[in-house]
Amino acid sequence: MKKELSPKQSEELLNTLKTRFEKNKKRHEDFEWLKIQTKLEANTEKLWSLNEMEETGGEPDVIGHDKNTDEYIFYDCSAETPKGRRSICYDHEALEARKEHKPKNSAINMAAIMGISILTEEEYKALQQLGNFDAKSSSWIKTPVDIRKLGGAIFCDYRYGTVFVYHNGADSYYAVRGFRGSLRV
Repeated sequence: MKKELSPKQSEELLNTLKTRFEKNKKRHEDFEWLKIQTKLEANTEKLWSLNEMEETGGEPDVIGHDKNTDEYIFYDCSAETPKGRRSICYDHEALEARKEHKPKNSAINMAAIMGISILTEEEYKALQQLGNFDAKSSSWIKTPVDIRKLGGAIFCDYRYGTVFVYHNGADSYYAVRGFRGSLRV
């Protein structure tokens, strides 16, 4: 599958991202949109991944800049976990382990197809410093190997003014649980 947008799709996405960037200056007070746009236009595959984030309801926005690699960092910034990525279990192994009532996909597989990474616990907590996210939903996060080996997976949400980190069987899935991603450009 070719991971490239048409010129029209690229223009529409860049306009959407620019509007969101300008509306949410608190997330990136010292950044200039033109520098970010130039990087995006030079990297069509990353632009495609951002479009996948947008199309699944993630509302991606710039939340940081890595000075060592000169990469801008995008996170899903939708108020609730992205609607197009809900009702999924944690990974393919968990999906295959279910005998019946299998979900359509898994968080790890969807992220890989989209070309993004699932937020870690640290990244999720950093996102919560920028606003209140997942007050009515929850998001799978990158699970440590030791926990995953035992059949578990980790997810987070925001309730009562606090970020909560929970565990669940990796094969579980709920209508209000999805995942948030990150992308470096």
